[in-house]
Amino acid sequence: MFENYKDIVTVDEVAEMLNIGKSSAYTLIRTNQVNHWRIGNTIKIPKKFVIEYIDRMCYDNPVVASLPS
Repeated sequence: MFENYKDIVTVDEVAEMLNIGKSSAYTLIRTNQVNHWRIGNTIKIPKKFVIEYIDRMCYDNPVVASLPS
């Protein structure tokens, strides 16, 4: 999943990966729904944290989990 992205992604890339707006990506980060590292003013998000977020949303949300594949 997300082979075209580096192991550490930016907020813009998270928004692109999740097909959401940049402000929504910042909200996910600010509320710690997507784990991240803050180095000074720079936010670093390991790609695996984005994948973990997607996994949590799929398994924790019964509507999404019950959709046919």
